[in-house]
Amino acid sequence: MNYHIFTLFPEMIEQGLNTSIIGKAIEKELIRLNLINIRDYANNKHNKVDDYPYGGGAGMLMQPEPIYSAYKAVVHQHKETYVNKKPRMVYLTPQGKTFNQEMAEEFAKESSLMFLCGHYEGVDERVLEEVVTDYVSIGDYVLTGGELAVMVMIDAISRLIPGVLSNKESTEYESFQDGLLEYPHYTRPYEFLGKTVPDVLLSGHHAHINKWRKEQSLLRTCERRPDLIEKASLSEDEKKFLKKHCKNL
Repeated sequence: MNYHIFTLFPEMIEQGLNTSIIGKAIEKELIRLNLINIRDYANNKHNKVDDYPYGGGAGMLMQPEPIYSAYKAVVHQHKETYVNKKPRMVYLTPQGKTFNQEMAEEFAKESSLMFLCGHYEGVDERVLEEVVTDYVSIGDYVLTGGELAVMVMIDAISRLIPGVLSNKESTEYESFQDGLLEYPHYTRPYEFLGKTVPDVLLSGHHAHINKWRKEQSLLRTCERRPDLIEKASLSEDEKKFLKKHCKNL
């Protein structure tokens, strides 16, 4: 996976992603970060990339020319990737579709993704119309810029790329993989603050353990995110279990 990130603060993204699992994936070249500083493409001596909005209003807007020049330069540098193919450019905005696990899985199938990090009061609409293919939000709130949102998306997407996680089961049984929240986990010590590990996890009986985990996943989803239950594909037995044990339904 090649990530091309258009930003005013490349060092912020570099420092945020060059650690932990994602940092190791970068070292192994399972993923590559190409950080493009939009200021490098400003056509003035002060590297100014913002201006007042037409029609008045508070704040400043990012100008279209530096963004478009940066975009064209990257497309030219990687023209073999974009032969007869428009680059997939994600713009992080509260107006976009809400990012979720299903979307992460879709993006993970790409070999190359572009991200545009907005700042100030936003970006000139004309360049968005020209280069953006996907408008995405990580939640119904406003950040000072798109960098944090980009890092969230790259983390979620990268974990789905083969080889990034050492244990395949880490992605198979996580929250949202089957539309439900994940079951609770326990490790040593056996007793902590008077609370013990459920006996079924010590039984060694994998069928019973899997059944318990599935039931806990159903209950946790029902209690904490009942909205997900409506979208999940449930068997008749699972529906009966929820009807009997879940008070939120």
